[in-house]
Parts: sequence; structure tokens; C-alpha cells
Amino acid sequence: MLAPDVLERLAADGIDAVGAGRADLDITDPESVRAAMAEHRPAVVVNCAAWTDVDGAETQEEAALAVNGTGPRVLAEACKEAGAVLLHVSTDYVFAGDGTKPYAEDAPTGPRSAYGRTKLAGEGAVLDLLPDTGHVVRTAWLYGAGGPNFVRTMIKLEAVKDTLDVVDDQRGQPTWTVDLADRLVRLGQGALAGTVKAGVHHGTSSGETTWFGFTREIFRLLGADPERVRPTTSAAFVRPAPRPSYSVLGHEGWRAMGIEPIRDWREALAEAFPSLVAAERGNDTPDTTRR
Repeated sequence: MLAPDVLERLAADGIDAVGAGRADLDITDPESVRAAMAEHRPAVVVNCAAWTDVDGAETQEEAALAVNGTGPRVLAEACKEAGAVLLHVSTDYVFAGDGTKPYAEDAPTGPRSAYGRTKLAGEGAVLDLLPDTGHVVRTAWLYGAGGPNFVRTMIKLEAVKDTLDVVDDQRGQPTWTVDLADRLVRLGQGALAGTVKAGVHHGTSSGETTWFGFTREIFRLLGADPERVRPTTSAAFVRPAPRPSYSVLGHEGWRAMGIEPIRDWREALAEAFPSLVAAERGNDTPDTTRR
């Protein structure tokens, strides 16, 4: 979902890039990674690969760790040998999720799920092996036209459900892949220019809401009655992996580097919405008839 937007953003700047899917590159295999590095000689590597099945990781933690922990370590080792910058995408799940104010980039971590533990392992590998050229970019509540996600699911359900019960006790920052792709590219450019420091960055939208508030905004953009969305609690949707009740990330690190944090989530969602509706409904042209 994220990688195509990164490639499109790079193309818009006239930057040569190679997108390698799982069939092309196994990030858990050192030989595969070394061969790709030798062939393409990248100045910057952006790791959008991840095991993102949060519940599945609870029973398949070893498999998740291979992708989320071993893979980033292999990439970091290859980047260290090649002198390349590594941008590694991580998650809010590395935190305990019980905070009451935005998590700073240097806030103590404490994952409560297997998914969070495996992602934290990947962060540690990148930061340990690449103290000067490794960048960890945490994101959360990501949506985009290129894959299944919460927004597209709600667009689908609005057409077939009279009412929807959505949790109102989990807070976070809905983030559009296009906005995150822009910050990743700017971060890579800054890293090559020596104007940004390696370390942890938080790539989420400004503002915050709950899944309930997010869904009501989706309904409003569809031209549907937001009152059809009803609040409920996490207790009504018990899942194998615990969900963070608070996933809001702070953005002071961007300002310190002279880069504006990502805009407010409502503004981004409004701009993204036509492409999301078109993607979900299988249209070539964005559907704005109900807006």
C-alpha cells in the first residue's frame, strides 16, 4: 500500500528508483539482499516490507520476527557495507499504548503484542547497525488507495449496513500513504544532503481522533448520515492481540530538522477520498457524486 506511493513521489522528483516486491527480493536472505545492492547500487533504501497481520503474529511470532526483525537487520548490514542510507518504516505498536499525551520520539517503548515486539526488534537492528545513516519512521492508522485498509472497508460497509458500531476508546492519527511517502522522500533527500540526523521519526498525521470519529468523517465525506455510526468499546471486539488505547505520536523531531509535520488528518482524508472511493468501487475515475 505504501511502496507504490513512494515510487510515484520519487518519479515526480525525477529520482531513479527500483521497487522490489517479495518475488524479486527476500529481505530475510542476506545473499538476495547483497545481490540486489550490487546490481542497483542505491544511495537510499526504503523498507516498506513488513508482517502486518497483528493478530496472526500472536501465534506465528517467529515468522513475524523473520520479516519484521531479521529482515531489517539484513538490510541494515547490507546498507552498512554499501554505505547506503536506510529508511525503515515502523509502528506505534512499539509503545505500550496506555499514554495520555503524544509519545515523543525518544519515549520509552514497551510493546504489548507479538507484532509490536517484532517491529521493535527491527528498529533496534537499524539503529544499532546504522547509528549515522539509519532512520526509523514510525507510522500508524495507515490508509491508501493501493490496498485493503480501514477507510476502504468503511466505504464498503456504508453501502450495505444500516448502522455500524465502531470503537470510541482507541485514539490515534489516521495517516494517508501519500503524505507519508512525501516525508520519506524528503527524509532521504535530507539524509543524503547531510541536513537531517539519523534516528527515530514519527510519520503520522497531525491531530487525533478515535476509530468512531474517523468513521463518522468517512460517512460525512460519502454524503451518508454520520449518526448511523454508533460508539462502542474495545470490549465488544475482543481480538487475539491487544490494541493500543492511545497511539498518538509527537512530531517535534520534524520541526527540529526544519521539516513541517504531516498536515491534519481531516485535510488529508478529504483530499485522498475520491481516489479511495474509486479504488474500492473499481472505478477508473474518482467518484465525487456523493460528496
